[in-house]
Order: sequence, then structure tokens, then C-alpha cells
Amino acid sequence: MKVTKRKFGMLSDGTKVSLFTVSNGRMSFSCTDYGATLTSIVLDNKNGTKTDVLLGFSTLEGYLNTKFCFGSVVGRFANRIGGASFVLNGKKYTLDKNDGPNTLHGGFDGYDKMMWKGTAVKEDDCSGVIFSRVSPDGEQGFPGNLNLTVTYLLDKKNNLTCRYTATTDSATPINITNHAYFNLAGKGSIKNHTMRMNSGHILEVSPKLIPTGNLTDVSGTPFDFRTEKEIGKDIDSVKPGYDHCYVTEMYNPQKIRTSVPLDDSDLVEFCTVREPSSGREMSVFTNLEGCQFYTANFIKGIVGKNGTVYQNHDAFCLETQAFPDTPNHENFPTCVLEPGQEMRSVTVYSFKI
Repeated sequence: MKVTKRKFGMLSDGTKVSLFTVSNGRMSFSCTDYGATLTSIVLDNKNGTKTDVLLGFSTLEGYLNTKFCFGSVVGRFANRIGGASFVLNGKKYTLDKNDGPNTLHGGFDGYDKMMWKGTAVKEDDCSGVIFSRVSPDGEQGFPGNLNLTVTYLLDKKNNLTCRYTATTDSATPINITNHAYFNLAGKGSIKNHTMRMNSGHILEVSPKLIPTGNLTDVSGTPFDFRTEKEIGKDIDSVKPGYDHCYVTEMYNPQKIRTSVPLDDSDLVEFCTVREPSSGREMSVFTNLEGCQFYTANFIKGIVGKNGTVYQNHDAFCLETQAFPDTPNHENFPTCVLEPGQEMRSVTVYSFKI
């Protein structure tokens, strides 16, 4: 297992930005301390040809100038908060309205545009990078000084583990995820990728994509992936494409979680995605109740890696997370981190041919 570090560029204030690359000899990934961003995942196909299966940019400038969070960590609250506000312990907090009347991915000053401290790490049979930063009280409008770490680890079995931990000195909502855009063929439409999900429900949402508080059974709808099918089979009936939070098997309606995840040792398998021409397969495991399935519905015309012009539906995102708008829904598993607790959430992307 090998970790290398090199210069990736420089910010306008002179801050140096680094790029880390981690390899196990058969698979590698790269990440940068700008946005704690995953910039590439390079895999063999069934013929032994290596391909980068992440959309993104060849240079730092691409990440500086995009609003689409390619491969980046998003927070303090990923996804949407309705009305750009919430009440916690009797006090109302007002956030950025950067998605119509709502807050998306933390607001205008997202974690994807912030510098993190990156350090190479080795754990047992894994190697990787740990990123850390302090999100100060009041940043993005959220309460509490939040100590955050994001760790990316690669093992010899081609498992990429994304581990998120946090502590706070004041109660605060928290919902951290990675916004990687995957294409297991490396380019082109992902409509021919097949997917199978262990999920029978999605969150019902308003026209502005804010949860109503109810769950919707996927049976007999375009959202049903319990039997493997092509992503593109029903996508035209879900305009402009999929952008919905699926409920994982971590959710138990009889025992709603009353604290943020404090143990990352118990995971469920959420889904498996396959790409027929390359033979690549990716499975997703998590200890969170939600996963936003998004089919890159608005990336048309973006110039990405090696000058490739991306089109809508050229990628899919699987953003494991707390339910969107949780701060405004008492019936959802809580997202509030309390002083004295350590949030521990984890997602594993497992790759094979």
C-alpha cells in the first residue's frame, strides 16, 4: 500500500493545495485538501485496462470554479433544509437561501470550497488520508464549534472506506457526505448501468424537494430498484431524473434513532451497480438511514477531465446521509450532535470486476 503527495495548485491567497494518491497495486484513488475532495478512482476493467470512474476536473481550477461539488465533502448539513431555517432548543437559526427558499449542502459557503488539513495514515491493512478542520460557531448559520475529520482508506480488497467523525461544544445539526459522481465505464451515459437496491421506500417530497415527513412505497413505481434493472429504464418518467432519498435497512420505524450515529461497526448493504461493457461492479455499505440517488441531471455542458464535455445523466451519485430536512421533522432519526458525543458515520464503496 502506497501513499504519495504532490502539489496540486495554489489559491489566490497563496495557500498551497496538495493532491494525495493511494494505491494498492490494482486500484488507486486521489484526493485533495481543497474540499476534502475525491478527484479520481482508477480501476481495471475485465480486460485489465485502467479507467478513472469519477467525473471531475484535471486541474485545481476546475474545482475552484464549479458549484456542483464534484467528489467533495458537503456539510454542515448535506442536502436540503426547508425554509432555510430550523429551531433547536427553542432558538431559531436562519441559513442561506441558496436553493430557492431552501438551504442546500450548507449554503453559499460550502465545505467543498474550504481548505482541510490532510495527513497520510495507515490502519491495519489499509492506507489513506485523513482530513480535518474546525467549523467555527456560526459558520453557515449553524451553532457550535465543530471538530471534523474525514478519512478515506483503501484496502487490498478494493474497498474504499469513507469515515466521518465530529465533536461539538454546542448542540448542532450535522449531516456529512461525499458528493462523488460515478461512471463505471469512465464516460458516456450511465443509463445502461444496472442497479439493485435494498430499499422499499423513498422520502415523499414537495415540488421543491423538501420531505413531507412521509415515506412512499416504491412498489409499482419507477423508483423500484429492488430487482436489478437499468438506471435508464424508467428515468424519462422521472423528469429531470432521479434526485430522491432512499431509505436504507438501517431505518427501523419501531425504534427511531435518538442520537447521531455513535458506532460505525454495524453496516448494511444499500445497493450494487454494474456496468456491462467494463464488467465493473460497485456496492455501497453504510450505517446511515438515507441515501440520495442522483443522476447528474444538470451537468450538461460542463468541461471536465481531459476536455470531456459532460452531459446530463453521465454520472450517478449515491450520497449516504441523514434524511433531508431532519431538523424540521421530529419523526425522523435525529441529526443533532450533542456535546460529549462523537458522531461516527461510515460509507464503504466496494469495487470488483
